[in-house]
Amino acid sequence: MTWRPQYRSSKFRHVFGKAATKENCYDGVPITRSVHDNHFCAVNPRFIAVITECAGGGAFLVLSVHHTGKVDPLHPKVSGHRGNVLDIKWNPFNDFCIASCSEDSTVKVWDIPPHGVLKNLTVPWKELQGHSRRVGLIEWHPTANNVLFSTGYDYQVMIWNLDSPEAVIKNPVRTISHHTDVVLSMSFNTDGSRLATSCKDKKIRVLEPRTGNLLQEANCKNHKASKVLFLGNLKMLLSTGSSRWNHRQMALWDQEDLDVPLLQEDLDGSSGVLFPFYDPDTHMLYIAGKGDGNIRYYEISSEKPYMHFLTEYRSHTPQKGMGIMPKRGLDVSSCEVFRFYKLVTIKALIEPLSMIVPRRSESYQDDIYPMTAASAAAMSAEEWLSGIDKGPLLQSLKPGSRVPDSYPELSSGLGSKGLGNSLGTRRSQSRPGQLQLAYIQDQLGNKECRSKTSVSNGQDPTLCSPPKTENEVWGGFDLRLKFHKQQEEIRRLREMLNQRDVRIKQLELEINNVRNSQDSH
Repeated sequence: MTWRPQYRSSKFRHVFGKAATKENCYDGVPITRSVHDNHFCAVNPRFIAVITECAGGGAFLVLSVHHTGKVDPLHPKVSGHRGNVLDIKWNPFNDFCIASCSEDSTVKVWDIPPHGVLKNLTVPWKELQGHSRRVGLIEWHPTANNVLFSTGYDYQVMIWNLDSPEAVIKNPVRTISHHTDVVLSMSFNTDGSRLATSCKDKKIRVLEPRTGNLLQEANCKNHKASKVLFLGNLKMLLSTGSSRWNHRQMALWDQEDLDVPLLQEDLDGSSGVLFPFYDPDTHMLYIAGKGDGNIRYYEISSEKPYMHFLTEYRSHTPQKGMGIMPKRGLDVSSCEVFRFYKLVTIKALIEPLSMIVPRRSESYQDDIYPMTAASAAAMSAEEWLSGIDKGPLLQSLKPGSRVPDSYPELSSGLGSKGLGNSLGTRRSQSRPGQLQLAYIQDQLGNKECRSKTSVSNGQDPTLCSPPKTENEVWGGFDLRLKFHKQQEEIRRLREMLNQRDVRIKQLELEINNVRNSQDSH
């Protein structure tokens, strides 16, 4: 019997990294010199935020993602903290809302103006005062609106409900006190019903975030975890850290049994922290080391050997931190499946890095873009706190696809109060795609925009004229483009319906002719 090598077919085998040109980078950014092991950068389809080096307090910079090239050294900053900013995270359901935490032991949530930060921003929308020492990490709940988690050097994990009417919130809705040292990372599973943490006491914990109950605890002497990550719906955890011999190492765990890792793999002898990033749509895992220039990437499966090495992106410029673009902000026309934003401190540069699947066709590739998490919350904070768990709302990345409605309370609130009033509220920005289209229809549609056929929000966009000026709608050019794409899609569907109606009439005539001929015989 002849031996045959086992080849594993994968559509992501040839994924490659493509760094942006110098013109498409962000140059002259005073990136922080903090030694904290965080990403220092947060990105959404509208803005990129990066923690900066400054004297007398802490600040971070918010730039439009299209504002590439040389950055003005006097560009306005978000500078309301009294101590160094340690972490920043965009609200996943609101592209104009960002949270920051600082050495001044506070967490602040900021409203970013639609056209960006045009002057120094010092007054937050919410200030969260509960920690007794500096706050090192923050995370948004993945499916519930306005639920924020924070942890600091007081070893506490605090849960905040931002729907509270107070501008300064001093009491979290829950405090989790299972940790005996500083929490190094936090990660949620897909529906936010489990929270995994890695701690300086060398333990990995899986918690029920709503009640704070400890479900699982790993105390592996051969693996000192620094970062931990839920791997989507695979019911597995990945941790990165160091081995007993100080080799950088990653380990794979069953989330229901943390006694022994499913897999351990030593990578190299470097000392920088390994940042893991997982894409649940493609099941690809990216490992980027702090101070490294390379990024390794793997494909994860639910069966042994679980992890399949694909290849490695190499670069001569070391990264201090990384930001990642949400899937809804990727360029699907170039088959981009992931995008990093590398912070290169030695060049004061932010360098976008696209991970691309090589394809000959320029059309939309359904097989590499499954339904992905949408920019709409599945439920309110009150629903989640009452004991409800819901998976994320999903949307297609195909151009012209409709953004799903958010949770029912939000939808009914918009319907009863009217869109004009809701635009002034915070929730109005949590679904920018759909609300922008609805705003166009509300401003330009009037009575003639309504028809018996309900296409979107109870109106027919094909009868509406497009926005004429930037002041009429948010987004300017981008929104006009989306509007026209939707019009084209609706026109195409109507043409198909008309063709089918004609074909039905032809078949009916043929049937009548056959019947008449049979009767005559």
